[in-house]
Amino acid sequence: MRKYETMFVIRPDLDEEGTKAVIEKFVNLLKDQGAEIESVEEWGMRKLAYEVNKVREGYYVLIYFEAESGAVQELERIFRISADIVRSIVVNQTELAG
Repeated sequence: MRKYETMFVIRPDLDEEGTKAVIEKFVNLLKDQGAEIESVEEWGMRKLAYEVNKVREGYYVLIYFEAESGAVQELERIFRISADIVRSIVVNQTELAG
């Protein structure tokens, strides 16, 4: 398994309960795919560097995890089809260290 980090930005119009549900959804998705979650950091509401689909701010979340590439592909697929996600990125930390 390789080490990864993912950062995603959740729509700002969700209430606190909805935001927690989205975070839990992605943590559970990774666990279901066999990933080991190292940490989940909620950065909170922040202004985006530039406007995305008329959205100027969002709730930032950073997750560090270890997983196989199939889990990462599924995570990226769900990010793309989720209406609650403004932006997302997954970075392979193993390649950065190397």
